[in-house]
Amino acid sequence: MTTWTIASAVHVLLDAENRRQDIDPLSDSWADFALETAYEVQDETLARRLMRGEHITGVKLGLTSRAKQFRMGVDTPLTAWLTDAMVLPTGDPVPLGRLIHPRVEPEIVFVMGEELRGPGVTAGRALAAVHSVHAGLEVIDSRYRDFRFTLPDVVADNASSGFVVTGSVALPPQDLDLALEACVLEVDGQVVHTATGAAVQGHPAEALALAANSLAARGVAIQPGWLVFTGGMTDAVPIRECGHVTASFTSLGTLALGAHAD
Repeated sequence: MTTWTIASAVHVLLDAENRRQDIDPLSDSWADFALETAYEVQDETLARRLMRGEHITGVKLGLTSRAKQFRMGVDTPLTAWLTDAMVLPTGDPVPLGRLIHPRVEPEIVFVMGEELRGPGVTAGRALAAVHSVHAGLEVIDSRYRDFRFTLPDVVADNASSGFVVTGSVALPPQDLDLALEACVLEVDGQVVHTATGAAVQGHPAEALALAANSLAARGVAIQPGWLVFTGGMTDAVPIRECGHVTASFTSLGTLALGAHAD
């Protein structure tokens, strides 16, 4: 078995990302790889990103829907980091040349209006801290071969972070029934998935509260202005060169992504 440390795991994951080379899950050779250790790897990876000039722009949740949990064989949601290097400007194509095997999923996104600090945050308290709600698309890109991983593996890999896109429609949360906010996901004009906000922990605000309470255990509060991607509403779909993925929401508008090889 490989002798792993937090430092060596960080190096391997960032190297796989930089080289666009998938790897076996860390848990294949790290016998006692635990969730607590995985979050330490995730946080140290963030520290390395900040040292190279990136800035925190928010947090994202992973595996908050039953569809994603079933697809990945994992039954617990998780939190991870967003930086400015992960934000794809609206209208820009997905740069496939920087990714390994990207997939796209639709999400409901919160822009925070005030600090949200756990523990003990409820969905109601979480929603009261939100400035605006947006449609979002996340491009996930696991560093693990065939998207095969355990929960600690995906936590260490920053929840398969790739890129995120946020829609321009901004609505106050009190104007929306987020549990009923529907999304139709299309690939090249064909409907492949539909879902509502209820797919995300019963209500996206529950996911936001989960993030605040989870981060509190790591000494972190969600900050004003941060983006919070609440997790995929549907299963993720692969995106390929010249392909198009479109997510149409009831009230939050429509987002589309194309891709190029550069």
